[in-house]
Amino acid sequence: MEKNTESFADLFNEDTKKTLRRLNRGERITATIVGISGESIFLDTGAKSEGIMNASELKDSDGNLTAAIGDKVEVYFIAAKSSEQIFTTRIGAGSGSAHLEEAWRSGIPVDGVVKAEIKGGFEITLGGNIRAFCPYSQMGLRRVEDAGGEYLETHMPFKITRYEENGRNIVVSARALLEEERERQKEALQQTLAEGMTVKGTVTSIRDFGAFVDIGGIEGLIPISEIGWSRVDDIKEYFTIGQEVQAVIKSLDWQKDRISLSYKDTLDDPWERVATEFPVGSTHPGKVVRLAQFGAFVTLAPGIDGLIHISKLGGGRRINHPREVMEAGQDIDVTIESIDNDKRKVSLIPADYEAPEEKEEVERKEFKEFQAGRKESKQPKDIGSLGELLKKKLAEKQK
Repeated sequence: MEKNTESFADLFNEDTKKTLRRLNRGERITATIVGISGESIFLDTGAKSEGIMNASELKDSDGNLTAAIGDKVEVYFIAAKSSEQIFTTRIGAGSGSAHLEEAWRSGIPVDGVVKAEIKGGFEITLGGNIRAFCPYSQMGLRRVEDAGGEYLETHMPFKITRYEENGRNIVVSARALLEEERERQKEALQQTLAEGMTVKGTVTSIRDFGAFVDIGGIEGLIPISEIGWSRVDDIKEYFTIGQEVQAVIKSLDWQKDRISLSYKDTLDDPWERVATEFPVGSTHPGKVVRLAQFGAFVTLAPGIDGLIHISKLGGGRRINHPREVMEAGQDIDVTIESIDNDKRKVSLIPADYEAPEEKEEVERKEFKEFQAGRKESKQPKDIGSLGELLKKKLAEKQK
C-alpha cells in the first residue's frame, strides 16, 4: 500500500511540474512528435498542455514529410491559445512585417532567399517580398572565396539582428544561428569526446599550416606535422575540401575552442619495421630531401628519414654547407651508421665513406708498399746470372 502511495505521489509531482512549466516567447526547446493529423503535428513538450506546429515546416521540396512519430525536433515557442501551445521551427514565406518584428523580438529564425550580391553583402528576401541585408561576414562561419556563386538563389535560415523603421531597415545574420547551433553541439560533444578517440569528420578548409575538419558541428585542426609520417610540403596532396577522413584526438581545450587532431596516427607507423628493414651496417638507396647547415636529410622509405652529418660529406674535404657537394632530389646510396628508436633518429653515412683513421691506415699501407717497391728496384736485376758466370769461369781454369 505504501509503495502505491509513493508511486501516486511521484506521478502527482511530475504532473504538477508539467502544469507549472511556462515557456517564454521565442524560447527554444526539444520536443517529441506524438501525432500527425492533416496539416498539424502534435508535440510533447514536457508541459501539461499539448504543443502543435504546422506540418509544412517538416516537408521537403516535393511535399513529403521528413519526420515521423517519435522523432525529436528543435522548435521555438510562439504563443499559447486555449489549451494549446503554438511552435515553429522558423518563420517562413508569406510572413508579414508583424511576424518578422515578433521574430526579431523573440529571436526566432526566419526563412530567407539570397537574391543579389550588393555592396558589403547580400540582399535577402524575407516573407516573400520584404527586403533585408546580410553583411558578408554574417553569411557563414568561414569566408567563402566565391560568395556569389556559393549563396545566390539559396534558401537559408536567418536571425534578425536589427529591425528598424517598421521593417524598412532589416539586418539579418546566418552566422548567428550557426554559432548558436555550434555551441549546442559543443556542449553535447563535451560529454562524449575524449583524447585518444578516433573520430570521423569532413575537411572544411585547407591552410598552409594544416587542415580544418568538422567532427560533428565543431572543427578540429590537423596540423601539417600530424598529416603524414614523412615530411609534408603540400597539404593538398593529401586532402581535398569535402573529403571524409578519420583522425585521432590529440588534445581538447574547450575554453579556447581548440581541438588538435592527428591523421598520421590512423596510419601504420613505419618505425615499427625500421629494425628489420634497415639494420645497422646495411646499405640502401635513398633520396636527398632537404639540406641544412649541419647535414643532409635522406628519405629511405615513406616516413623514415635519416641524417648524413656534414662531417661525413665532402670525401675528406672540409665543407661549409652540404650544397657544395649535393643537392635536394639527388639519389644517393647510404649506409646505416646508427639507430635511436626512442628519438626516432637514423644516422647515415655515404656508402663510399671512409673514416679518417681508416683512410690514414690505407695511406700508410700504400706508402709502405711503395717504399718496398723502391728498395727492390735498386737491386741488380742480373746479379744471379753474373755469379753463375764467374763460377763457370773458375771451374774452367781449374781444369
